[in-house]
Amino acid sequence: MSERNYALEYRSYHASPIQKKRRAQRNAARRKMMKLGHVRKGDGKDVHHQHGMSNSISNLRALPRSVNRSIK
Repeated sequence: MSERNYALEYRSYHASPIQKKRRAQRNAARRKMMKLGHVRKGDGKDVHHQHGMSNSISNLRALPRSVNRSIK
């Protein structure tokens, strides 16, 4: 198996305008939850969007990383 080309992956996916916008929305949701005191830096929690990528408070909740990343 060939080695993974991280530079190419970044240029083709992570640096795309659509992905930048999605990342900004996720970061904004985390900042909103931090301001409300639901999560803190290094607390091991993820901010979960219950329905789509809406950043309204009713759509966000803090979950342990292991739980949020196991939801399929």
